[in-house]
Amino acid sequence: MRNKSIYLDNAATTPVDPKVAKVIMQYLTPDGVFGNPASTGHLPGREAYAVVEKARNEVAQLINCDSREIVFTSGATESDNLAIKGAAKFHARRGKHIITSKIEHKAVIDTCRFLEKEGFEVTWLKPGKDGLISPEQVMSALHEETILVSIMHANNEIGSVNDIVGIGEVLKDCKCLFHVDAAQSAGKIPIDLQGMNIDLMSFSAHKIYGPKGIGALYVRREPRALIAPLIHGGGHEQGMRSGTLATHQIAGMGAAFALAKNKLETEASRLITLREKLWQGVCELPGVIRNSPDEACLPGLLNVSFTMVVGESLQLAASDLAVSAGSACNSSSAAASYVLRAIGLNDFEASSALRFSLGRFTTDEEVEFAVSCLNREYRRLLELAPTAAL
Repeated sequence: MRNKSIYLDNAATTPVDPKVAKVIMQYLTPDGVFGNPASTGHLPGREAYAVVEKARNEVAQLINCDSREIVFTSGATESDNLAIKGAAKFHARRGKHIITSKIEHKAVIDTCRFLEKEGFEVTWLKPGKDGLISPEQVMSALHEETILVSIMHANNEIGSVNDIVGIGEVLKDCKCLFHVDAAQSAGKIPIDLQGMNIDLMSFSAHKIYGPKGIGALYVRREPRALIAPLIHGGGHEQGMRSGTLATHQIAGMGAAFALAKNKLETEASRLITLREKLWQGVCELPGVIRNSPDEACLPGLLNVSFTMVVGESLQLAASDLAVSAGSACNSSSAAASYVLRAIGLNDFEASSALRFSLGRFTTDEEVEFAVSCLNREYRRLLELAPTAAL
């Protein structure tokens, strides 16, 4: 037993990068910049305001947009809610049809289910075996009352990366808004909003080595994406998200996004190498299935079904590894992953899956240890229950 587990669950959350932590600490204590960014009538408030705007620009630079298009929220879940409910409320008189997919994050799925109860019609697109939604599927689902399309950039369980450029192209002549949940993709794969027909995009800081409790929503200015606010009281963030801004968290998010921009290309290449090393180390085991696509996949994410055992059994047996048997947002549920069932896995194949998500601080030695641990514990479980697959 190791004193410290090897962390391979970076899709659930990442540690705050030490460089980011140093930035955050500057905006908490009496000798730092602790003022209210809205209190611009005095120096401490103006200093805090400047910090917020610097961070807003750092977020915008990663995704290549105007900094005025960034609205700070408490995280991607709030951003998804603001985008979807905000669009639905603002455009309800024109239509009540929304298009999304069956494998979106729960923040999107549960929000759309809520709107169904409010009288909206939702078309739930089914992905292919590779976990992808095609532009053609979206186009075929459109009709005159469609007001919003919400398709994630990268899936949080299997890592499949949708063609959001292509989907945006088929929506160019449509009056509906296009929302993309980019919580998993930002800082890991390139995003250039100047070259994409996207109206709304959700982000989270804690997925890319920033603090928890802070995120953002991109809201396009030209042409203007119009949404109704969910939170009222003070008119902060251009009236779209009232509430005193958390300067320290926002500064941390800005620093994390700036760091990700500088590391994006080299980090992606390194993680792909480590991911494939992990797969090669387990692919010869009996009954193993790769659920993540070979191509169009996040660099550091690998979802594997170990079909001769229950995934949670292997997770517990390989206790030196911090891995996920499903997504963090669904960890309290005993049901098999809705994402894996949607791409065609049966309940047992889905329940035998583990998600490995490598990150900035994952080392080659840790992957080698993980391979050794998985091989040993999987074979041990097979010896204890040789009829598990029957």
